[in-house]
Amino acid sequence: MYAVMGITGQVGGAVARTLLSAGQSVRAVVRSAEKGAPWAAQGCQVALADVDDGQALAQAFSAVEGVFIMMPSNFDPSPGFPEARQVVETLRAALEQARPAKVVCLSTIGAQAVQPNLLNQLQLLEQGLSPLDLPITFLRPGWFMENALWDVAAAVETGVIPSFLQPLDKPVPMIATADVGRLAAQLLQESWSGKRVVELEGPERVTPEQIAGGFAELLGKPVRMEVVVRDTWQALFTTQGMNNPLPRMQMIDGFNEGWIEFAGTPRKGEVPLRSVLKDLLVRSGVSV
Repeated sequence: MYAVMGITGQVGGAVARTLLSAGQSVRAVVRSAEKGAPWAAQGCQVALADVDDGQALAQAFSAVEGVFIMMPSNFDPSPGFPEARQVVETLRAALEQARPAKVVCLSTIGAQAVQPNLLNQLQLLEQGLSPLDLPITFLRPGWFMENALWDVAAAVETGVIPSFLQPLDKPVPMIATADVGRLAAQLLQESWSGKRVVELEGPERVTPEQIAGGFAELLGKPVRMEVVVRDTWQALFTTQGMNNPLPRMQMIDGFNEGWIEFAGTPRKGEVPLRSVLKDLLVRSGVSV
């Protein structure tokens, strides 16, 4: 039996599907019975546990061969990341109490970066769980290709996509969430001792221009990227409702300036960019 957090999302869902297809039993850790119903229909156990309910999490993580852990995304954290710190402490205490046989923890490229940025939240997660006397793998994937979902409307409606990633011809380490989930499930079924870091990127690095080109090919019309000038980011994010956009801006700076990078040699995924872009268009109701 393997317990999987985030199962209603892209990565957690891919973890569960990979485990199920390998004939493994899965416990879906969800916030409500409603969210767990589709997984129960596939034969999963369902454990109700919110990320701030340590006792429920400890129960969900108990008596299993492995646990897939992930933190909820927070793109607009309070200064000092108090929300992430609370989640980390809750997860740490739950794992310490449950003592599963092993843990795979979703982290990120650049978790080791010393510069302040949004991804420091995952660094806090790694630091918080590392002292546990359990086998733990920290899986550090690159930028998710599925982030291009935010580009679909602009590609379809105007053919001009605003890009925070720049310069537009700079290759960025990206990965499909299907590859992330598949590898996480494989890692869960391995045996190891202590702590290890596994890094993952796609078959090749991707430039913003290649994303535009992929949309253009699929839509059968011209699509191009347009740089969003750095000086405008603060006002733009604030207008969009963010209270503390600085960490997000610093993260994008890290990709653009190259200091958010892998610490070692990453493994390679299989899913190409075009496949992800096509799926995003179909999900958005665009016929391709």
